[in-house]
Amino acid sequence: MKMYILIRESVPTGFAVLAASHASLACYLKFKASPEIAEWLAGPFYKAVCRVNDSEFEKAKAFEDYVVLTESALDHQEVALAFKPREEWPKPFRFFRLYK
Repeated sequence: MKMYILIRESVPTGFAVLAASHASLACYLKFKASPEIAEWLAGPFYKAVCRVNDSEFEKAKAFEDYVVLTESALDHQEVALAFKPREEWPKPFRFFRLYK
């Protein structure tokens, strides 16, 4: 089981770190009653934090079970998407670049 967190590449590094942290918690809180979260927490609970461009960010919203994070210090811009953990991921997720 893996949770994907997508961060817009235009987000400054300091805000990206905060967004990733908040995204993980927000996703857990939104989906905590789901069996996928229980299975994910049983371990190992992997997360992939990826850096995406604006087009990839918008296209990712077509997939189910995510939460959107905004940043008030950036005029409430959408900065991150966090997807409920799952075993199998749609093909585009394999091509997102890991955040380094």
